[in-house]
Amino acid sequence: MHITLHLTQKCNLECSYCYRKSRNGEMTFETAIKAIESICKDHDNCGIIFFGGEPLLKKDLIFQIHEWCEKSDISNFHYKITTNGLLLDEQFLKESNRRGIHIAMSLDGIKKANDSHRLKPDQSGSFDEIFPKLQALIKHQPYAPIMMTVSPDTINYFAESVQWLQNQNVNYLVTSMDFSADWNVSHIKSLKKEYEKLAEWHFNNYRNEKKFYFSPFDKRIASHIFSERTNSCQLGVRQISVGSDGTFYPCVQFVGHDAYTIGNIEKGLQNKRQCELFQMNEVTKSECRGCALEHRCHNKCGCLNFQTTGNIQKIPAVLCEYERMIYPIADRLAGKLFKLRDPMFIQRHYNTSFPVLSFLEDLVI
Repeated sequence: MHITLHLTQKCNLECSYCYRKSRNGEMTFETAIKAIESICKDHDNCGIIFFGGEPLLKKDLIFQIHEWCEKSDISNFHYKITTNGLLLDEQFLKESNRRGIHIAMSLDGIKKANDSHRLKPDQSGSFDEIFPKLQALIKHQPYAPIMMTVSPDTINYFAESVQWLQNQNVNYLVTSMDFSADWNVSHIKSLKKEYEKLAEWHFNNYRNEKKFYFSPFDKRIASHIFSERTNSCQLGVRQISVGSDGTFYPCVQFVGHDAYTIGNIEKGLQNKRQCELFQMNEVTKSECRGCALEHRCHNKCGCLNFQTTGNIQKIPAVLCEYERMIYPIADRLAGKLFKLRDPMFIQRHYNTSFPVLSFLEDLVI
């Protein structure tokens, strides 16, 4: 189980694709603890994700919650922060490492790409301030996930941005499409060209034993190899988002939308409503029946469907086009590597101990 605590709705950026419904709301320490007690009491392991707005506006609260959790015996906790990076500094990074708090940072690639949408309140770009923060983060946490959003107007920077991030010693990159934007067939064709470039680049990563995780390919390759890894997001079951006022929601996109509440800190989880939303999301969509990608693509991501169509059961048309475009590229890449019995490929995708062995190898080196 993972709990996402929305510590504040305030943010020091005004990204054009931000989905926040409100910019007001501050979580108190008491609210956070009540939420953790309510949700984690029945789970042996519980992940705490500090989220916003921008969670680093509440650094003291983050450490206060961490200290309480470490003294508590209700669960075994692990911690993650999702941040835009502007408020990262040496002191916070060192303290996060000491406490075992992992940091994920958003950055959309090279300056032209990042500054197209990740803007400061005065509408100037944020890249020049964020870049040194990226360098500091990677120094302290070499496998920190970097999260990139790709929009229709930044497609042509995509492959260049990914390779640039690797050159900055980033080892773990998660990319997502801003499906709420106005996509068309021409955009998908352009994106396909970028992915074909990246497939060749990632092939060389494997062949040269560069341990770079690139989610668009590596996650889809895993979905083919392991049949038990379905496309289900397990809405409201795998993770629960807690609004700043202590209201429970099935995922981050739903915070502030009253129709999707599944409980609160006073009454606890509404298990019936939780199950209703989960089952509603799990139903196979009529347009997906018979599709070869039905059990692999993201058609059951309730968050994505809600963000783009306003309905967890309605899939955005652009998602279908995107998935049909990217899966053949990822599968061809995997096929080439498997045929060569590439050592890095076999280790990453067929050896469940790879993450641990990789970490130990890095320590030795």
